[in-house]
Amino acid sequence: MKQTLNPRFVVLLLFIGLMAALRIVNTVQVSAISTFSPIGAMALFGGSYFPNRWKAFGLPLLTLWLSDLVVNVVLLDGQFGIMYDGWYWIYGIFALIVWYGKVLLQKVSVKNVLVAALVASLTHWLLADTSVWLVGGTDLRTNLPLSRDFAGWQQCILQGVPYMRNFLAGTLVYSAVLFGGFEWLQSRYPKLAVA
Repeated sequence: MKQTLNPRFVVLLLFIGLMAALRIVNTVQVSAISTFSPIGAMALFGGSYFPNRWKAFGLPLLTLWLSDLVVNVVLLDGQFGIMYDGWYWIYGIFALIVWYGKVLLQKVSVKNVLVAALVASLTHWLLADTSVWLVGGTDLRTNLPLSRDFAGWQQCILQGVPYMRNFLAGTLVYSAVLFGGFEWLQSRYPKLAVA
């Protein structure tokens, strides 16, 4: 028996691939604006729409990894090596955001997408910046290592605010594009809806 490609899976994969391409284009310069990124939306989208856990977690993580390789090896010419320091923290946070998509977006609605984007962005900010502090990040005011106390952690969190704002803005904008676009396509093409 000949097995055909599921059109829903193909479209979902194309959406995630497009977000990875946009992330690569956006990350040419490492700065606070480079965190206006589709990766948070991509994780929520994968978690929400792929019913199979392997696909829900594996495809967005694989896409993030491939885009990281392009960014780190090609665009940044390997200046940080193949992977950046603390990548495992970011991938863990990204997997948590996929899980938020599975839990918070079982029913896709504007309200649920807004809540999931906010929770994902706040989680990303607090956990990513805490990981920076834990591995001995730099105080951007003094260029010295952050102190290993509450004041150092607080400084690390505060200096991450511009990055968090851009991550939140990117997650909101790209979530609107992804979720809105796919919901619109499902309404136009019933074959894309879950059977």
